[in-house]
Amino acid sequence: YYLDFFNSVPSFDTFGIKPEGDEAIMVEYSSPNTNKPLHLGHIRNNLLGYSVAEIVKASGKKIYKTQIINDRGIHICKSMLAWKRFGNGETPETSGLKGDKLVGNYYVKFDQEYKKEIAALVAKGKSEEEAKSEAPLLVAAQDMLRKWEAGDPEVVSLWSTMNNWVYDGFNTTYKNLGVDFDVLYYESNTYLLGKEFISEGLEKGVFFKKEDGSVWCDLTDEGLDEKIVLRSDGTAVYMTQDIGTAIQRVKDYPDIDGMIYTVGNEQDYHFQVLFLILKKLGFDWAQHLYHLSYGMVDLPSGKMKSREGTVVDADDLIADMSRTAQAISEELGKIDHFSEEEKETLYHTIGMGALKYYILKVDPKKRILFDPKESVDFQGNTGPFIQYTYARIQSILRKAEIKNNNGAINLSLDPKEKEVLKLLQLFPETVQNAASQYNPALIANYTYDLVKEFNSFYQNVPIFAAEEEAQLYFRVQLSEAVGKVIKTAFGLLGIEVPERM
Repeated sequence: YYLDFFNSVPSFDTFGIKPEGDEAIMVEYSSPNTNKPLHLGHIRNNLLGYSVAEIVKASGKKIYKTQIINDRGIHICKSMLAWKRFGNGETPETSGLKGDKLVGNYYVKFDQEYKKEIAALVAKGKSEEEAKSEAPLLVAAQDMLRKWEAGDPEVVSLWSTMNNWVYDGFNTTYKNLGVDFDVLYYESNTYLLGKEFISEGLEKGVFFKKEDGSVWCDLTDEGLDEKIVLRSDGTAVYMTQDIGTAIQRVKDYPDIDGMIYTVGNEQDYHFQVLFLILKKLGFDWAQHLYHLSYGMVDLPSGKMKSREGTVVDADDLIADMSRTAQAISEELGKIDHFSEEEKETLYHTIGMGALKYYILKVDPKKRILFDPKESVDFQGNTGPFIQYTYARIQSILRKAEIKNNNGAINLSLDPKEKEVLKLLQLFPETVQNAASQYNPALIANYTYDLVKEFNSFYQNVPIFAAEEEAQLYFRVQLSEAVGKVIKTAFGLLGIEVPERM
């Protein structure tokens, strides 16, 4: 039975992966603000969104990966104003800093100077609240936002320059993180969308107007409350532009049948409301919207705040992972014959494998305490342990040099071989389950189980001491199949596997 299965697989290269069908899903992830670098929270978001997109694609759907970049608003103006006041024309080139770091520094600077102004006003007898709203820096930042909205050429030009610095910085981080996007949306283009649908919703009776002219949606029948969708002065709220952006995306990509939003669990309620409103407005695709909600990531040293500059920076963490991988690899001392360049690549592969696996093996809804040291352990349920097994299999294949597939017809199988085959058989079903549950942890933990089972086989059934040639062939082919499935599974998690380790 097991041999029939093994011989029936045309190629383990594509085993478990379905060809792309007609149904298209848009997956949104990352979606950062452009006033600071990406941090640890963004890392979980990016890894989850990218992995879910790859898994859903492997289940046979067409995928568009997207993000909406929060490139407008008061927070951007704070960085711009601080740069104008205190920057002395500093650029990424003159400072040697990544653009997102440079702009992030001015966001922190704004906060520092703003706090000084508040303290000075309180000392003059103002209340805390008055001081916060009357501080000259904040007033100037609000004025800058009004000018941006009015299209003031000087403000728009500075805004564009500083945002481009940030995008260059982000792109470096995305490249190091190994994630990509098919289509980008910018809030500066989408923040006015949605208003037209408010009047349509009023006509349909989906929304109602209050005496002050503000527009609301009554969701009390659904067990939620009333939700504002347009302020009394006619300005949009976040909900308005999220409604407009969703509708715009389907206009841009008419084959979209559903959307997945990767956003932290503090927004659970927001998405419940958004999805309900889109359903009430009568859109078919609104039946297939999913909020990929996830928990916080904590480091052993506590939580993170970006205004004070104490946040765990994504680039620093990525570099730190490579250094940790280097320290552990050097201890094990198995790569002395590598060139310096090969070593650097390997450290990055192991470091990123450790980080991604540690985060993705946990159910998205759970909080994570991320321990960099523990994640790079070469033993246990870790990325490097699985990568190491993959490298071991490649070394078996190099040693065996068996290329011809005679098909193991009527061998008697060792129980350990059966266990490995049993797990291999489960891979296609695991991919489909992970896709329907939007849960990369199912793939991660499947791969760990497969690797444990393979290692048990490897230790108990000596491959090269096989009594018959057919047995040797089969054991090598079985090892090769396991290696290919590890590579595919890790590919779905965005993790690379090294040929040598």
